[in-house]
Amino acid sequence: MKKGYLTYLILGVLIVVSCEKQGFLDSTQSTDLNEKVVFSDSAYTINFLSGIYADIGFATWPKRFGGGGLDASTDEAEGAGLGTINTFIQFATGTVNSNMITKDVWSTSYTNIRRANIMLRNIPSARFADGIKIRVKAETRFLRAYYYFILLEHYGGVPLMGDSVYRADDAIPSSRSSFSECVEYIVSECEAAAEDLPWSHNGENYGRINKAACYGLKSRLLLYAASPLFNGGAVATQEPLRSITGYPDADRGRWQRAEQAAAELIESGMYGLHLNNATEPGYGFYEVFQLRKNKEYLLARMQAANRDLEGVWNPPTFGVSNPGAYPYLETVNAFGMKNGLPIDDPASGYKPSQPYLNRDPRLANTITRDQSMVFHRDGLAKRPVNIYIDKTNPNNISSGQDAIYKGTPTGYYVYKMVNRDVAADWFNTQTPRCMPIIRYAEILLNFAEARNESLSSPDEKVYQAVQAIRERAGLDPFTLPAGLSQDQMRDIIRSERQKELAFEGHRFFDVRRWKIAETAENRQLHGTEPVRVSGITTYNTINVRKRVFDKRMYLWPIPQSEVAKSTEMLQNFGY
Repeated sequence: MKKGYLTYLILGVLIVVSCEKQGFLDSTQSTDLNEKVVFSDSAYTINFLSGIYADIGFATWPKRFGGGGLDASTDEAEGAGLGTINTFIQFATGTVNSNMITKDVWSTSYTNIRRANIMLRNIPSARFADGIKIRVKAETRFLRAYYYFILLEHYGGVPLMGDSVYRADDAIPSSRSSFSECVEYIVSECEAAAEDLPWSHNGENYGRINKAACYGLKSRLLLYAASPLFNGGAVATQEPLRSITGYPDADRGRWQRAEQAAAELIESGMYGLHLNNATEPGYGFYEVFQLRKNKEYLLARMQAANRDLEGVWNPPTFGVSNPGAYPYLETVNAFGMKNGLPIDDPASGYKPSQPYLNRDPRLANTITRDQSMVFHRDGLAKRPVNIYIDKTNPNNISSGQDAIYKGTPTGYYVYKMVNRDVAADWFNTQTPRCMPIIRYAEILLNFAEARNESLSSPDEKVYQAVQAIRERAGLDPFTLPAGLSQDQMRDIIRSERQKELAFEGHRFFDVRRWKIAETAENRQLHGTEPVRVSGITTYNTINVRKRVFDKRMYLWPIPQSEVAKSTEMLQNFGY
C-alpha cells in the first residue's frame, strides 16, 4: 500500500485548493511547502476544510453508479443504463467481484481521512481565534469518523490510520483493524467532537457539523454493530477475518448500548419530527425535504438552490434525460393503507382495481405512478404522467414516452424529495433543498428497534417512537394494536424503515445487517403494466428482474488493486 495508494491521496488533498485557485498548488511542490502556504492563510484553511465536507453524502447519491446507486443495488429499485457493467448490475446479478467493483468508497474515504489528519496537524498553527480552532478541530474529527463509518458499513474492519500522515516512502499500515476496534474508535471520535460543538448552528455556520450529527452517527453505528450480521453473525467463519467483519460472539447488551445512543438525542429535546398535517395528511413528510433549515435534519449535504433530484427522478417528458432508478412493485406494495393496515390484510380495504386509493400518504410522496400529477415546464402547471399502454384500438396500440417499457421498466418513477413546484429543466424554478444524511425520524426508528430487541416484548416507549413516525405520515389511526410480540413489533419497525427511509440509502444496508438479503434480494421482482381500454385501466403484474444474491455479498470486496499491494490486507469472505 505504498506509492500508488499514497500518490492518489496526495493528489486528492491538493486538488481541494488547486481547483479553487488554479495553479496555486503545483503537484511538483513539496507537501510541506503546500501545507505551509495553505495553513498560513485562514481563507485557504477554510477552503481545505470545505473540501473534506464536500464528499459527505456521496455514498447515497442516486446517481452514484451512473444509472442507479444503492437504490438499484438492492431490492428497492431497478437501475437505468442496463447496457453497461457497473456496480448496481453486479449486485443485481450476483456477479460482484473485487476487480470490477467501484473503488469510490475506498478512495474517497481514505482521501478525506488523510485530509482530516493534515488539517488536525496544522490547526494549532492556523490563523484562527482559539474558539474557532476548537470548533474546527471538532468538525474535522467528526468528518474523519464519518468516513471511517462509510468504510465500515461497506467492508467491515479497515486499517485505522490514527493521526498519521504518510508519505510515499513510509510503510503505510495495511493490516485491517478488528470490527470492534473500528467501532470504538468511531464512537470515541464522535463523543470527543460532540463535547466541543453546539447542538445547532445559525447564520453563516448553519449546516456545519454540530453535536446532533455526532450523536446521530454514533446512534447509527451502534445500531449496525448490534444487528445480526455484525453481532456474532458474520459471514466469515475463520479468524482473523471473523473478528474483522463483525463481533465473533453475539451480545444482547449491544442492543442496549444502541438504545442509549438514540435516547441521548431523543431526551435532549433539541430535535424532532417536522409536523404539518394541517395542509393535508402527511404533508410534513413531504415538506421536510423542501426546507433548507428544519428541526429534523441532524446532518445534511449542504448545497445551493437546485433541481438536482427533479433531474434524476422525473419522467422523460418532464425534463429528464439521465435517469436514476425505478421502484419495484414490491417497494410500492410495502406502503400500506391510510388506515395503517398492510394491503394484504383483509380489513385494509385495498382494491386491486383501484390500487392507489386510500394508501399511506407517504406513497404519493415517494413514488410516481400512472396518472400522478407532476409539475411540467409546459404552461407552468402539473400534468398527469401517462404510464399506461392504450389498447383501445387493438390494431393501433400506442403509449407515450413516459409509459411502461419506454420510460420505465417497472411502471413507476421515484418521487422522494422531489419538489412539487419544480420542473427538471425549467431554469427559473429551483428548491433550497439540501440532501439529508441523518434525520430525526431515523433516530426514532433506531431507538424503537434497539429497545424492542433488548426487551422480551415491546413497552410503551417502543410504541411511542413508532407511532410518532406513523402519526407524522398521516395514518389514521396511527396507533398500533396493544399486546404486540417482539417479533410482530420487529416486523412493523422494519416495515416503517422501508417506507419512511426509502431512497435515502438505508435499504441496502438494512437488509444486510438484518441478514435477510439472501431472501429479499434472491427472488423475482416485479413491476406494474397499466393497460387502458376505452378509458378503463387495469393493472397487470409483470416480471422485471430475477435478482441473485450470494452470501459473500453481505459485505463489499476490498478492491483487488488494494489487496494486491500487501499480503497483510485480507480480502473479505468469498472474494
